[in-house]
Amino acid sequence: MFGYVKDFALPTVIVAIISYLLGSISFSIIFTKLFNKVDIRTMGSGNAGATNVLRSVGTKAAIFTFIFDFLKGAISVIIGKAVFGYFCDMADASLMIVQYGAYIAGMACVIGHIYPIYFGFKGGKGVLTSAAMIALIDWRVFIVVISIFIIVFLITRIVSLSSMLAAGSFPIATFLITYFLDYRSGSLSPEVTLTYVWVTSVIALIMALTIIYEHRSNIERIKNGTEKKLTINHKS
Repeated sequence: MFGYVKDFALPTVIVAIISYLLGSISFSIIFTKLFNKVDIRTMGSGNAGATNVLRSVGTKAAIFTFIFDFLKGAISVIIGKAVFGYFCDMADASLMIVQYGAYIAGMACVIGHIYPIYFGFKGGKGVLTSAAMIALIDWRVFIVVISIFIIVFLITRIVSLSSMLAAGSFPIATFLITYFLDYRSGSLSPEVTLTYVWVTSVIALIMALTIIYEHRSNIERIKNGTEKKLTINHKS
């Protein structure tokens, strides 16, 4: 294990830096300035995310924001897998190490999205970018998470509540699926170790807590009954 840590210190740094810088590209800010000549951080909830763009500016900028925020999360994971895959070949390591690269890349991209270096460290809440990461790492976990989001949203029409509950399901689904379906059975992914189960579950937990923490103002509004349900600005 310690040998792996030593062998993969360099790719970890490479992947984390690239993914953070990619995540720091705040497309909500870029597209609202491009299409509407405004800074989304001064409108609505002040959050640089697709939901606030949709609510405060309109569908055109929101669609572009949605697509590119998802893509940067997906591209980060692909980069993480590629870099770790290259070093795996050199170190003759288990292919499951590649998955660590995917998790590291995804987490760094989300951190960049929330705290973008190019935009004064004031960005979005990382929900959509996290969804892209989950989709590319484990489709089974993604189905659970997106199902929770959809069900809660259909009932409440509150995106923030749906996002937080979906985020909360991420570490739970990650642990249950990787432990019982992969580690215990060994039939689907025989290379999965208990260490992998715990490491990925902890990363998922950290990301979930981060996303929920970023929704703290929404939590207060939900408590006060003032959190708005999703409405769309049809001006553009």
